Amino acid sequence: MTIIDSQVHAYEANTPKRPWHMVPNWPDHVTGDEMVAAMDKVGVDGAIFISSFSMYRYDASYAVEVQRAHPGRMAIVKPVDPDNPDVADVVAEWKKTPGAVGIRIMLTKENGRAPDHPGIDRIARAAVRYDFPVNLLCWDNVDAGTALIDRHPDTRFIVDHLGILQPRHPPAPTEPWADLPKVLALAKRPNAVIKVSGACTLSRQPYPFPDIWDPLARVFDAWGFDRCLWGTDWTRAFAVVNYEQAVVPFLKTDRLNGSERAMLMGGACAKAYGWSPKR
Repeated sequence: MTIIDSQVHAYEANTPKRPWHMVPNWPDHVTGDEMVAAMDKVGVDGAIFISSFSMYRYDASYAVEVQRAHPGRMAIVKPVDPDNPDVADVVAEWKKTPGAVGIRIMLTKENGRAPDHPGIDRIARAAVRYDFPVNLLCWDNVDAGTALIDRHPDTRFIVDHLGILQPRHPPAPTEPWADLPKVLALAKRPNAVIKVSGACTLSRQPYPFPDIWDPLARVFDAWGFDRCLWGTDWTRAFAVVNYEQAVVPFLKTDRLNGSERAMLMGGACAKAYGWSPKR
């Protein structure tokens, strides 16, 4: 089967040439070359490289460089700014970028934007016009995410990280799956698919994280495997799991049969983004 990681973040060291907006608890660098080497080690064929918002905000220039160096292995997604009145033009330019397969918006509580924010409306309409899926980060804010998805039924949305707030360091919260009922209800929206990314960070048990499978089974039942996109969310998940630990549990579990694993770990992602890797 072809394995596609639906969410990775690569980046270079923090330098004046391309300074970080903030310094997360990540390694000093995980370059595109290093990311591809980590993928090769565990047999991941390709990845959707989401330009790191925490480090680079709306500047996706490093992602463009990496995609150019690894065109068969990486497709790229750029966060876009709802407060930019010309954001539709930004989306139009992004569409011309080799390897660009989507855009991203951050609808988190700390960003303080409502689902009917005019800039978010502009982005959703531009996504339809330029045939991009919108990657939607609405963890800990699923009600707002649902309202946005309902507000734009013609826009394709990819819900990041199961729609569930995930820790940047261990341990997982006492009730890591508290928002699961809202995530299951969201599955009724035909214009949305969901990333099963960063799931291992929600485990309260050590590797290989056996307690993730019962809640994930409910996600698979509600959404269907053809709408579930496996991913590691590495390097955001760095302090909780290493790359191999985020991949192998999905390859080895007996909770998935062969066709389910192939769809979850590649087929659904290729369908959602219209992209497949080429070695």
